[in-house]
Amino acid sequence: MSLPPLPEPAVPPVPPPAVPTATYRLQIQPEFPFAAAERAVPYLAGLGVSHLHLSPVLEAGPGSTHGYDVTGHDRVREELGGEEGLRSLAAAARAHGLGLVVDLVPNHMAVPAPERLNGALWEVLRDGPGSPYARWFDVDWAAGGGRLLLPVLGGRLPDELDALRVEGGELRYYDHAFPLRPGTEALPLPELLAAQHYRLAWWRLARTELNYRRFFTISQLIAVRVEDPEVFEATHATVLRLLRDGVVDGLRIDHPDGLADPAGYLARLRKASGGRWTVVEKVLCGGERLPRGWACAGTTGYDALRRVDGVFVDADGVRELADVYREFTGCAADAGGEWAVTARRAAYEVVEGDLTAEVERLGRSADRACAARPELADHAPWALRTAIRETLVRFPVYRPYEGEAESARQLERAARGAREAFAVSEEAHAVDVVRELASSYGDAQPDVRDFAVRFAQVASALHAKAEEDRAFYRYVPLLSANEVGGEPGDPAVTPDAFHDFCVRQSAQWPDGGTALSTHDTKRSADVRARLAVLSQVPAEWQALVSRLPSGGAPDRHVAWVAWQTALGLGTPDPDRLVPAVLKSVREAGLRTSWTEGDQGYEDAVAAFVRETVCGAGWSALAEFAARLAPHTEANRLGAALLHLTMPGVPDVYQGTESVYEALVDPDNRPPARLPAREDRKTVLTRHALRLRGELPEAFAAPDTYEPLTPRGASASHLLAFSRGGRVVTAVTRLSHALDAPGGWHDTTLPLPDGDEWTDVLTGRVYGEVAEAARLFADGPVALLRRG
Repeated sequence: MSLPPLPEPAVPPVPPPAVPTATYRLQIQPEFPFAAAERAVPYLAGLGVSHLHLSPVLEAGPGSTHGYDVTGHDRVREELGGEEGLRSLAAAARAHGLGLVVDLVPNHMAVPAPERLNGALWEVLRDGPGSPYARWFDVDWAAGGGRLLLPVLGGRLPDELDALRVEGGELRYYDHAFPLRPGTEALPLPELLAAQHYRLAWWRLARTELNYRRFFTISQLIAVRVEDPEVFEATHATVLRLLRDGVVDGLRIDHPDGLADPAGYLARLRKASGGRWTVVEKVLCGGERLPRGWACAGTTGYDALRRVDGVFVDADGVRELADVYREFTGCAADAGGEWAVTARRAAYEVVEGDLTAEVERLGRSADRACAARPELADHAPWALRTAIRETLVRFPVYRPYEGEAESARQLERAARGAREAFAVSEEAHAVDVVRELASSYGDAQPDVRDFAVRFAQVASALHAKAEEDRAFYRYVPLLSANEVGGEPGDPAVTPDAFHDFCVRQSAQWPDGGTALSTHDTKRSADVRARLAVLSQVPAEWQALVSRLPSGGAPDRHVAWVAWQTALGLGTPDPDRLVPAVLKSVREAGLRTSWTEGDQGYEDAVAAFVRETVCGAGWSALAEFAARLAPHTEANRLGAALLHLTMPGVPDVYQGTESVYEALVDPDNRPPARLPAREDRKTVLTRHALRLRGELPEAFAAPDTYEPLTPRGASASHLLAFSRGGRVVTAVTRLSHALDAPGGWHDTTLPLPDGDEWTDVLTGRVYGEVAEAARLFADGPVALLRRG
């Protein structure tokens, strides 16, 4: 493709727009602090974004590379350059017409080592439930006998006593330091331990005995009760001050599903922030929609990611690929062979294992709620707990929401299935009790309201751990389909379905976020682009894996995962591939796991990846990848252009404006490395972002999305739309299948009425109709501007 030179942009004299035209995500960390981001400002301004999007900036655990382990809300993190460094970055950004969006973590804080780093938690550990900070944290003091369980010991307490010591007025255990309850300093160690407001315990007891709410199953992250107005004020004061001072312009809200009342939180935040642009990290499943009453611009974009990825997946081919996968691996239906039963089995494992403490606490809440409502009384505790588990595993999305009619319908469907788990129909009435309690957010009885809130919070943790962090690693016919918010069992999206989504987003959430790669995606967009081609060539992939050396793999499931992971990455790098495949088998939990590891199995996995995948078998895999390279490029550029021009505010993850191939974290969370040279994707990104900046009214206003209808024999391979009648996006989809019958033939794309249309990528000019063969003569995408 011959490309015209890009003009150097002038430094804009105006402040950034209130609603971003595009954001650029930077992982701020000690190796890439505010000063490094400041040096990147001129480049990013030239790229065409309107705002920098920073990972969390408040005080976090020492050395943290992500910042989600917040230890203090009252200050900007010193390791990053402190508030002075952040203000300097903001000033440099503003001088180039850019604003700042920061990631805010309202759901949880770190339980750090030493524990004194979290000042609020330190006060609670010292003074117990009587501390003014006790309201910050969601602790079931009664369940712990008035003590907070701290599962930090490497072994059982009797075996760890020699490692415990009192020093400097604190209780020490290796890197940990705990406060002492006043007046207990001189007690003998056993009595001293028993006298504290906390109980030190073996880390394995967290699964069953933990009495504080945490982030998913991570005991090192303790949940915060931001539903309390005083806690909200204390934990948001610094960020709100930075908003008022013009240092920060917008917010990304991390994990709103963990909150007691997401809608109430967002309403309070909108009022406190003055209505600043805010997006929420809400993962939507299937056809689920963001509650219309939420006071935000929209999601961070995983719903858009699924639609963009899906249009490059061949529906028939992915079904054939699944058959090939089952034949190759021999997986049992519920251990990776079939999506639905694999996901259900994973849900049972998590609800009965990893989340035992959370479910038991929910059971205690149900007991109290039934006692408070006489009409719900007289249910055996076992029946209530069975009903809770059976309803939870059947709830189809992350969680129900107060006042949402669809949540009520989902609860009823889940309850209908849960009743079947009871042999005695009368005992199945416990399910009806659970369903009613789970819908009772506004009940006058505090214990009843408590159950509804906790049910929603546990449902969210269960869905994330069972599907994203377990079933996604078991059911793996096409790895690119196993992405946050994805539908592994049905990943293909038709052009009509894509258009329907975009029309709805343009009408309802025109300022919401869109994303293709994030710090949480399991594979970057360019890795997924290469893997998605497999849905078009299932027979060729079958022939390849049948002759690739897989004998050294400990099982065929691992071999399949390893070969696809290597194909996606595109380089035989054992330092990156071995950790990614090991993480996959640990998350899957079929033969080894993070807590019950099988060292021999893991050694065999590592050896297979290092010696076979990156060694003896690499040349055949590389040859296969080279044959698919043109179709990988079509997917890569097509997905990028859809992302950059569809409804919503595109978030460009650091480095992804160029070819960026990364695997699961931490492979995708390094210090930012901006592209050293431009490639086709970079040029495409610059042109698209500059159009968004020059023609904001064509992209940002509601109802600016118009599907275009191609005509001809190969019309199904052309996806196109207009934005505001000023810009047209056209991309090639399923290019391998397009080539098989001979290409575009007579396919044409009727353009919106108006003057001439110019392709900003090639300079070609079109009238009322563009012939597809000419439109894509120099590449798989076209970006037309009117006039």
